[in-house]
Amino acid sequence: MRKVYEELTSAFRKNEGYLSAPAYERIVQKHSTFFEDVDTLFILLQAAGYPIVEEGNRYRLETFFTPYSEQKYCVVDIETNGSKPETAQVIEVGAVMFQNGEVIGRFESFVACTFLPEYISKITGIVPEDLVDAPNQLEVLSNLRTFMDDAIFVAHNVDFDHGFLNHSFDRFGLGSIGNPKLCSIELARRTIESERYGLAYLSETLDLGSHTQHRAFSDALVTSKLLKLTFKNLPNYVEVADDLLRFSTSSRKERTLLKLDSKNKK
Repeated sequence: MRKVYEELTSAFRKNEGYLSAPAYERIVQKHSTFFEDVDTLFILLQAAGYPIVEEGNRYRLETFFTPYSEQKYCVVDIETNGSKPETAQVIEVGAVMFQNGEVIGRFESFVACTFLPEYISKITGIVPEDLVDAPNQLEVLSNLRTFMDDAIFVAHNVDFDHGFLNHSFDRFGLGSIGNPKLCSIELARRTIESERYGLAYLSETLDLGSHTQHRAFSDALVTSKLLKLTFKNLPNYVEVADDLLRFSTSSRKERTLLKLDSKNKK
């Protein structure tokens, strides 16, 4: 499904956020099977959190039209018992839903686990007793999937959290993550001057409040505060959520072009 998300997003951006039914069908049919027709794939896209809606005889990418301040952001952090999702698992999940500068929802849970290396306990403070009676992986991941809905997935070093969870979702039959992803490290590098961009360093130097490092909910909450601060320093040409996503991964040259394009539209 990853290729479907990428190709659709690219096509939506080239067509001002809309795709005709034939254009949409051409893209998804390349990745459909006998068991996944065009209509089924649309349902799967929405269930995976990809922000697509049907509008008459065409399709719309919601992030292309939603002001970035009104967009919902699911700020996520996970703790795991190892670095590779193929051989490790999530042991704690923390997430906050952020919109209009405020936290509007919270999610946190330990995850049942029978193997917890001592070095992980030293880093996180999580001990085996915390995980004995915790919900199992399928229950926690299913609840997280529901909580995320079609919000933009945000994390500090997003590729790790997104990648680990994406593998875990697939493993338990929950499908891949279709939510657009936003890295708070990359966004901070483009909006805040700092010697370092680790979450602990930014939390301390920017006075983001009390912070327990390497605990999922605390890290997610601090990241949401960092997100709020970065929004105050965005350039004027960042108006909608898709502008923000492109800005967060842009080079200096691309940012110059985005600025010129914005001026030309006006």
